[in-house]
Amino acid sequence: MSFGDYLLFIVGAILVNNILLAKFLGNCPFLGVSKRMDTATGMSMAVIFVTTLAGMITWVVQYYMLVPLEIEYLQTIAFILVIAALVQLVEIIMQKTMPALYRALGIFLPLITTNCAVLGVAIINIGEEYDFVDTLVFSFSSAVGYSLALILFAGIRERFAMAPIPKVFEGTAIGLVTAGFLALAFSGFGGLVGH
Repeated sequence: MSFGDYLLFIVGAILVNNILLAKFLGNCPFLGVSKRMDTATGMSMAVIFVTTLAGMITWVVQYYMLVPLEIEYLQTIAFILVIAALVQLVEIIMQKTMPALYRALGIFLPLITTNCAVLGVAIINIGEEYDFVDTLVFSFSSAVGYSLALILFAGIRERFAMAPIPKVFEGTAIGLVTAGFLALAFSGFGGLVGH
């Protein structure tokens, strides 16, 4: 791929084929940690770290272990084990270096293990037959797209505290409606680049 191709590839992964708003993967932490900007930012950094590393390691596991041993049917289990180990590493690092953020993220940090966006990116990398560099670029770009959507959503939700929201829309209802409008806004990037 040329530099221009990679640029379109990155823009496509971040905006057009956003893993969260176009493919609807990882909605649970999207709604759970988006009430405050600081937790959304912390979760975003953790997702970028885990998704990028998981993409690279699962690619290696797929092509240097599962395929040679002809045990590709264990792909999902192997990938979940890789992701779980990475999340444990992130938890240990955050607990030691950023205890306030670690407490703020609470249950959502270990839930990255079951964040289907992380597993989804790893499976898309293999399904699209990306080489290692493409896998690295796509994993990182997808995680950045996830983070962009999460931080935008957190910025909007923080303003809910000052907005006159009708009683029936308070809480999760207004969050879901807003997420729908955000997904609609991102669909406007659809014609920006090809697949």
